[in-house]
Amino acid sequence: MPFATRLIPSLFICLAALASASAFAQQALPTEVEAALARAKVSRDTVTMLVADADGIRPARLAWRSQVPVNPASMMKLVTTYAALDLLGPAYSWSTPVYVEGTVSNGVLNGNLYIKGQGDPKLVLERVWLMLRHVQGLGITTVSGDIVVDRSAFENTVENDPSAFDGEPLRPYNASPDALLINFKSVNMTFAPDRAAQIARVSYEPPLASVAMPATVPLSPGECGDWRTALKTDFSDVNRIRFNGGFPAACGEKSWAVAYGDPRTYSLRALGGMWAEMGGRVGGQMREGRVPAGLKPAFEFESPPLAEVVRDINKYSNNVMAQQVFLTIGVTQKNRGNFEASRSALGQWWRERIGTGEAQPVFENGSGRSRDERISAAALGKMLQVAWRSPVMPELMSSLPASGVDGTLKKRALRSGGAAHLKTGTLRDASGVAGYVHGASGRRYVLVAIANGENAGATRAAFDALVDWAAQDN
Repeated sequence: MPFATRLIPSLFICLAALASASAFAQQALPTEVEAALARAKVSRDTVTMLVADADGIRPARLAWRSQVPVNPASMMKLVTTYAALDLLGPAYSWSTPVYVEGTVSNGVLNGNLYIKGQGDPKLVLERVWLMLRHVQGLGITTVSGDIVVDRSAFENTVENDPSAFDGEPLRPYNASPDALLINFKSVNMTFAPDRAAQIARVSYEPPLASVAMPATVPLSPGECGDWRTALKTDFSDVNRIRFNGGFPAACGEKSWAVAYGDPRTYSLRALGGMWAEMGGRVGGQMREGRVPAGLKPAFEFESPPLAEVVRDINKYSNNVMAQQVFLTIGVTQKNRGNFEASRSALGQWWRERIGTGEAQPVFENGSGRSRDERISAAALGKMLQVAWRSPVMPELMSSLPASGVDGTLKKRALRSGGAAHLKTGTLRDASGVAGYVHGASGRRYVLVAIANGENAGATRAAFDALVDWAAQDN
């Protein structure tokens, strides 16, 4: 049966149920939700809410301003991850091919080593170490030529100024996507106080080639407090990290992850630093370039499956991983590694899989780290209904934070004792939750609650009350 034909029955049910919401749904907000909004001094006209059967066969229980397009913040990750699961399948994985150009003799590669990034979202340090160990397993400890990084799978247009979004360029969540995304372009610094020597020993993961990284910092008196500020760290020189202050002696061991100041060279510096730490040597340069035409890979380093990647994205709201997946959709569906291709692919998928009309979302980068992305509660609810009836529902559901259990909802248990799997979203002027609520009656509901405006962050109690209300359905 053709793909579009298979969609008609389930799409018709979902569309009919949501379309009738305005005529039949309860328009008065639940009392506890109304009260929480009043306490928070949040206008009802700045929020949008939807509670509807996951099966999509009954009128919505609640539809409040559900047709209004709003900024969903990180809840847009639900669209990106479900589209990826639907289009690529839960077992999809990324490969990072490694090429050997030349002969190997007595531990020396007489030529160049090429590493081609293809968008792996989870090339963290442990996995990079395994990849380099595989290179050494080929009998290579010295590369007489160059180690060349090929980042051409994603176009340069996907890079952005890490300070542009919120003025926080050192925050790892502001990292740009990259065909060879290593460790989210961040450095983790660990400070271990040695009171006898009156210093704190500093270790770095990863070590960065050609970057001076001090091994110690003096201990300072006083309470631990704001120990990061006490260090007076200077990151202005990308070739040197400086500490102009001290590490408070009252602190125990502390860690601090920061984004590297020159993100374009990060992969080269990280690979060079790790290769040297493993005893490897390079006779030539660490540089960018293209893999020569016709050269076959010596091996391909595989990523974890998409289902595992999606879990990391939604449980912990990882922006750059979401953008890697978003761009991968463009690469696989449109053969282009840029945001424009991904927007086109997502738009086509939405029209074919979810439906057409005024509820069409506005995509930018697929992560919700955007001031321009838009979706209505009705549209997101419709997608969640379609996902509920799809073969990849278990993978999507298990990727969502569970109330009071894990991820971004670990500290947000329901007062009713009920259960929900919800994606959270928070920006300066947008906040909300969206996902699935397990009703006391045994029914399952899709729930979307989003606030936009200066006081959006104050709606947390109201939205928690809405989730409790949805769970208490008997």
